Amino acid sequence: MSEAVFQFTTLDGLRVGMYVELELGWMSHPFPKGSFKITTDKQIEIIRGLGLKRVRWVPAKSDSADAPVAAQQTSPVVSQDDGPTALVGDQPAQTLKQQHLNKLAAQQRSLLVCEKRFGDAIQVYKKTVDQAATDSGAAMAHSLALVNGLVGDMMGDGESAIRLLSEGIGDRASMHPVNVTVISLLLGKASGLNEAELVDLGLATFLHDVGKTRLPDRVRWLQENFSPAEYKAYQEHVVLGVQLGRELGLSAPVLQAIEQHHEMMDASGFPARLKGDQISHAAKILALVNRYENLCNPSRPASALTPHEALALIFAQLKSKFDPLVLGAFIRMMGVYPPGSVVQLVDDRYALVVSVNSARPLKPRVVVHEPGVPKDETLILDLENVPSAGIRRSLKPSSLPKVSMDYLSPRQRICYFFERALDADLHGAAS
Repeated sequence: MSEAVFQFTTLDGLRVGMYVELELGWMSHPFPKGSFKITTDKQIEIIRGLGLKRVRWVPAKSDSADAPVAAQQTSPVVSQDDGPTALVGDQPAQTLKQQHLNKLAAQQRSLLVCEKRFGDAIQVYKKTVDQAATDSGAAMAHSLALVNGLVGDMMGDGESAIRLLSEGIGDRASMHPVNVTVISLLLGKASGLNEAELVDLGLATFLHDVGKTRLPDRVRWLQENFSPAEYKAYQEHVVLGVQLGRELGLSAPVLQAIEQHHEMMDASGFPARLKGDQISHAAKILALVNRYENLCNPSRPASALTPHEALALIFAQLKSKFDPLVLGAFIRMMGVYPPGSVVQLVDDRYALVVSVNSARPLKPRVVVHEPGVPKDETLILDLENVPSAGIRRSLKPSSLPKVSMDYLSPRQRICYFFERALDADLHGAAS
């Protein structure tokens, strides 16, 4: 609490420029701090919805010391820290604590569901690869069931939020196609593809690298020090993938996307050096998402870029290689700070972006380093609900102070899934 002289005002007396001190615990309001100067009418609306009867303000710290409407005398409002029967507004602190725990539990359940579904998809991919040579019918059935399930969920009512998972699950060979499938389907939906087109896109993205299973281990993942012979051998995974796809009974559009997933708009790709409209729309999506995922999760982890860096590199240096409409839709969907980005807020606190609603990409949800809050009790902060808590800049994880690094735990491997935006709003917003 401030030692400055304070007064009380009714909710109707709130106005922009007043410095207020909310007599609420950190868990019961969405603002970065409990004491701040009101800068927008939206903040006033939020304060009025907190259940307070009166608000404490400090004239000396306000833009104007003119007294607003005086507050009527009410029952004393005591700090949440004064004991189990303390009041915050009209509510016992114990009730607010329970509300916080309920939100935290819902938040954790949502993440566990996403991680389980990601893990299940990895198992389906492994099963598909194992059965491709001996039982192509079963392998195809497994893949189609998975993709139909993902598309069905995405085609439901409402928008999807892209969700960062806790850490990489499984080996790169199976994580990569699942990651690419999830992001590509979200991008395909954002681009207006219908359900049938999304299913074809999903099959192509899920199986785009299946040809690598027939390559020697040393050339399965592109390395900077490849010799010309090794690079040529690596490129063979495209032809091998199309062959396997035919054995699985994939349709012509799916095979075409697999065949073209390394083709570039400027004809710098392989194997056919196609250009522009010679490349299918599905392949354009797959090529972009594949490159983004490889930049975030390269075979050599030391060369990994943060999601923000990967997006910036693609836009600044590789723009000519990708379809401009697809790239524009991708940037709008992922936001300036994609999930997994480490950022510093305008109030200097550090945070990790964990979720982006494709309908509101400029207002991601973040986990903020709050020294006074245990790490396992942190609620996700929805920046759309906190206008004053914007992002100042993106950071490399290595530049974080150690205490923030330990608290936020930036991911070594970036893995995404999706959740309904409505569920994220209900469970993940610190409101």
